Amino acid sequence: MKKILTLLFLIIFISIAIVFLPSSKAQNNSCDISNVQNACGGTNGFGSACQDLLQQCESTINQALQESINATAPLQSKLDSLNSQIEGIKGTIADIEANLAQKKQDINAGYANLAKQQEILDATIRDYYIRSYYNSPLLILLSTGSVSQFTQILGYQKANADRDKAIITTVAMEIQDLQNQQKQLQSQEASLSSLKDNLDQQSAQLDKIVSGAKAYQATLSNQLSQLNSIQQSIINAKLAGLNIPLFAYNTQGGCSSDIGKDPGFSPKFGFFTYGVPNRVGLNQYGAYGRAQAGQTSDQILRAYYNFDGYQNFSGITINVNNGNGINTGSIIWSGSLEDYVKRVYEVPDSWPMEALKAQAIAVRSYVLAATNNGANSICATQNCQVFQTNPKGGNWDQAVNDTSGQVMVMGGNPIKAWFSSTHGGYIHSSSDIGWAATPWTKNAVDTPSGSAGSFSDIQNNAYDKSSPWFYCDWGSRSQYNGTAWLTSSDVADIVNVLLLAQKDSSTVNHLYQTDKPNPAGTDTWSADQVKQELQSRGITPYNSVSSVTVSADFGSGNTTSVNVSGDAGSVSFSGEDFKNYFNLRAPSNIQIVGPLYNVER
Repeated sequence: MKKILTLLFLIIFISIAIVFLPSSKAQNNSCDISNVQNACGGTNGFGSACQDLLQQCESTINQALQESINATAPLQSKLDSLNSQIEGIKGTIADIEANLAQKKQDINAGYANLAKQQEILDATIRDYYIRSYYNSPLLILLSTGSVSQFTQILGYQKANADRDKAIITTVAMEIQDLQNQQKQLQSQEASLSSLKDNLDQQSAQLDKIVSGAKAYQATLSNQLSQLNSIQQSIINAKLAGLNIPLFAYNTQGGCSSDIGKDPGFSPKFGFFTYGVPNRVGLNQYGAYGRAQAGQTSDQILRAYYNFDGYQNFSGITINVNNGNGINTGSIIWSGSLEDYVKRVYEVPDSWPMEALKAQAIAVRSYVLAATNNGANSICATQNCQVFQTNPKGGNWDQAVNDTSGQVMVMGGNPIKAWFSSTHGGYIHSSSDIGWAATPWTKNAVDTPSGSAGSFSDIQNNAYDKSSPWFYCDWGSRSQYNGTAWLTSSDVADIVNVLLLAQKDSSTVNHLYQTDKPNPAGTDTWSADQVKQELQSRGITPYNSVSSVTVSADFGSGNTTSVNVSGDAGSVSFSGEDFKNYFNLRAPSNIQIVGPLYNVER
């Protein structure tokens, strides 16, 4: 009974604790993501309506999420403790149930044994009264011949009477004890049944509150993710202004590699990216390097894709449109699958044959997957695959013939074999760059050893190191010898912008680059005004930067943090945050275009 009282006290404590847990319904944000998507679609990404909604939604959701987290976090340990106690109570209840079951068996056995003793009791009582009547002292005295005989018989009769009394008393006490045990068992069973019902109710309520809070926070996090996606689309629109070649056929120009160029000022800082933006699937310059190292087309393709094997597809007609995507614009060319592949201009004809064959199979696989085996039309630009109406001829024609009909398949279907010119030493999956996850894209370090431990490892050993777009600082300023070098004060301004945005997200619309119109339709704050805004919020701004270093995860190919030192001390930012605000604030068209970047000085 003591255990049951203890458990009852614990359940009351749990009930009180649950009352004070945060409810998942405590907050209700009013942000409609579909409204944001409509306002920011097409060319509206830099409009004031888009930016206002982005800011409003981000602020509303962040506030709701933070309030929910703040309300839940202090009680997380209590929730764990309550769950632990509930599990302990359930275990104790199981022990008590087993104990009560044993008691019930013992009582039933006692009653069964009592049935036999009842017969003895009845006979003993009968004999006791018979002896009491016939063995009175007077009758015994008259029937005996001497005093000693009388005394002996009388003592014998007394002993029999005492024994009968003891038997009667013992059996009566056993009956009373069994009755008491029976009542106590019934009471404990009733208490335990009520306790179990109460515990089930409290446990269900606790689970509902916890799961509700987590579901609510997950919803808010998902909405933030959608907003971030919209914001990333705006940054990508700016990035498109660099006109970075996506594929290797256009070998003219390369990137602005400014190492060794003098911009006319010092110190100077350059932010160099490894590879081009859409680094998924076949790394074309990686295929070039692998072919030079003696790999076959099959080895090259399996390095960049997961697939079951090859199937031969023939008799399919491919339609090319004059738009910028799948099923856009009018049909400008129609022909067989093989004739289509012979007119795709993706890599130089002078490349090793195994690299050309790998590219031909990738082209064939991509167009079938993108058009649903020819059911839809495909564009002729680098948004799809670069197509010209005249056959390319030469070695490319031979590579197409040598791989005729071959298509990479997974589960019997062609894989959508994306590719780009230069991955910057890494093999990336589609989800790495914000696309939907796909089983045929993969992650790896694109070096002979399959690993890297430093920037020098990547630069010296990556299969695509010969690409003219392998290591670039993108963008330029004519007044500084056409370079993308930044001054100390340029970098200080970007750092100040990031500090202000982190301190007060409502200022973001004022923090775009100062040498172009504000995309949000409001005023852009100058470097001096950003400093004043920081000071008004109790933050010391930077006037100059003396050092910038980065930390990177060389297993995944990501810059993880940027560390800055200057006249206001030292500060660190995540690699992703720094890149995004760098791209929003950096002057001219200077950009960081990928996840792995380094700083040259």
